[in-house]
Amino acid sequence: MAIPATQLRPGMIIKHNNDLHSVFSVEHRTPGNLRAFIQAKLRNLRTGAMFEHRFRSPDPIERIVVDEIDMEYLYSDGDDYYFMNTETYEQTHLKRDTLGDAVEYLTPNLQIKVEFYDSKPVGIELPQTVELAVVETEPGLKSATASSVTKPAKLETGLVVQVPPFINEGDKIRVDTAEGAYLSRA
Repeated sequence: MAIPATQLRPGMIIKHNNDLHSVFSVEHRTPGNLRAFIQAKLRNLRTGAMFEHRFRSPDPIERIVVDEIDMEYLYSDGDDYYFMNTETYEQTHLKRDTLGDAVEYLTPNLQIKVEFYDSKPVGIELPQTVELAVVETEPGLKSATASSVTKPAKLETGLVVQVPPFINEGDKIRVDTAEGAYLSRA
């Protein structure tokens, strides 16, 4: 199934140079007056090698159809992340290097889809948005109403996102998993 490069998302499995690759991170860049491109960090599923590749926006990319099983994220132990099949209660674990940037959005009891290819877990598909608690940020300003002003906020998973000045520690916010960006208060 071919998709344009602009639809690449972290966690997807694609076929590139006749090999299966997991998409680690995606960055849409528009440098000045040049054409936009997609800078993607890929990991070869066979060799484990990581590399970056630049796709033009309209490039067709072959997305691999994998078996998706509904699972619940349980916990992490070092670099191992444990998931439970919600129907059979079987547990599966994935390494941090398999999951990539997706670990920044995992909170206990999060419902996700684990992707299997040839009955081997190869990645996960995150929901569009996740709700995370702010654990560290500068104090908010009561009179700050400028919409373009942001400040960094560290979330419960370690992810740092730019948030508006009215967000305080302890607030729950909604984060877009594709862009890693603040959407709204939860």
